[in-house]
Amino acid sequence: MKNQFTTDVYYTPIQMKIPVDLEKIIEISDPIYTFNELMNKIDLKKYFVGKGNRMGRPRFDSIKMLKIILFAFMDNGYASVRNIEKLCKTDIRFIWLLDGTEAPTHMTVSNFINDYLIDGIQNVFNDINKVIFEAENVDLNHVYIDGTKIEANANKYTWVWKKACITSRNRVFTYLTQLINEINQNDLMLHNVEIGTRDEYTVEYCEYILKQYTKLLSINTSSFVHGSGKRKTPVQRHYEKLEEYIKRLKKYSTHIKTCGETRNSYSKTDHDATFMRIKRDYMGNDQLLPAYNLQLGICDEYIAVLDVKQYASDMDCFVPLMERFKETYGFYPEYPVADAGYGSYNNYLYCEQTGMKKYMKFTMFKKETTDKKYKNDEFRAANFKSNEAGDLICPNGRKFIYLYDKPVRGNKYGRTEEYYQCEDCSDCPYSEKCRKGTNNRTIRMNEELTAIHKEVIENLESTQGALLRMNRSIQAEGAYGIIKWDRAYKRARRRGLKSVIFEFTAICCGFNLYKYHLKKQKALLAA
Repeated sequence: MKNQFTTDVYYTPIQMKIPVDLEKIIEISDPIYTFNELMNKIDLKKYFVGKGNRMGRPRFDSIKMLKIILFAFMDNGYASVRNIEKLCKTDIRFIWLLDGTEAPTHMTVSNFINDYLIDGIQNVFNDINKVIFEAENVDLNHVYIDGTKIEANANKYTWVWKKACITSRNRVFTYLTQLINEINQNDLMLHNVEIGTRDEYTVEYCEYILKQYTKLLSINTSSFVHGSGKRKTPVQRHYEKLEEYIKRLKKYSTHIKTCGETRNSYSKTDHDATFMRIKRDYMGNDQLLPAYNLQLGICDEYIAVLDVKQYASDMDCFVPLMERFKETYGFYPEYPVADAGYGSYNNYLYCEQTGMKKYMKFTMFKKETTDKKYKNDEFRAANFKSNEAGDLICPNGRKFIYLYDKPVRGNKYGRTEEYYQCEDCSDCPYSEKCRKGTNNRTIRMNEELTAIHKEVIENLESTQGALLRMNRSIQAEGAYGIIKWDRAYKRARRRGLKSVIFEFTAICCGFNLYKYHLKKQKALLAA
């Protein structure tokens, strides 16, 4: 009888044939072609000059490795080394870029980034921009500036506060003085020796005291007792306290040195990260988080210049960003357009010195231009009139008398504010509207800054200024919208300032490459 149930299978369920020419299965509109065409216009060998092979196996092809890393950042926004390894094994476009070379491991990619790209990514970014800007005829005289803060790859509760360390260090100085006086009275009096006290103590001086104290009293630490039921001698207690204070001084000195002069905090798990307030406050309690301040300068929708800073204030980021622009392109932009976070006396004077026009808002710009009640308030010091002698006169006709000048904290150009006081505010009918308290009203003025604010308002309220402000909100904030939301780069993946600069610069390279591809495709459709 014939068997009706045959279990033998004589075919393969899934058969795939990949053509020899991979270009046949990659769409003509794919960004890989734009990327490869642009990268072929750059001499990529110059980035690897002087980097010979080490002993052992030969290195991976550096040019191919650079291409797959940049294309991964172009296509994905941010790409981890393990993701790049996976793409090289599964994505047909990366296989085409490798051109028969075996896919690299994630460690090979990581070593290549650490050896070549961490220090040289800025040159790659500049060369890519040079090709794009020449092809697109990008206007570099109008730069739209904006910044954002992203959370660092660091633990949230690992803060170190510089001011707290200074306070604790000063407390240790007081304890050291008390301990030294106690040692002089109880231990060293018989030896006719006295240790000198100071207001502040260095670690080296304290270690010298400990060494001499041990030598004079012939202290043997092996004879010290520990544990419950043991009674320590006064010499052992003094010795251990001195050791403890030295350890604390070393710890506080390390913390203060790590913070440096420009920062007030840092994270223990990423020493380059500073605690800042960021918009993405998922804790919901306005908590400070370890973060970096990212800065961008946009020209015709392309990122022309970038920077990563460790301090929260955008005002302090303007000058370094413009200096980087000058170093890259050889000149300063004529129109740097920025929001109210950048408008300061220092930055306005810097613009005057470098020939840039003042198109950065100041803190009270919106209130000055939209709130008519505030702008025309006759009790504002800026609206006070002057008499023939040049003295300020209040709405009640009383004169303000000059008191003194006071330098402004943190100013680099010697800015001072003049303080004036009304000669007599008694029996004034406008007292409730004009002053607070019972004393004569005191005001502070800076005529030069007031004149600069008027110039900025005139610039930004003009037709050209309105167009520039609109373009800034579209281009600068739009670039961050693409990077942070479309490409999901909301938190740094690497630790350390140099590593964060690399990954942000690589993301900006990918941003410009993809923007160039989209514009090229749009031009082809229009044609």
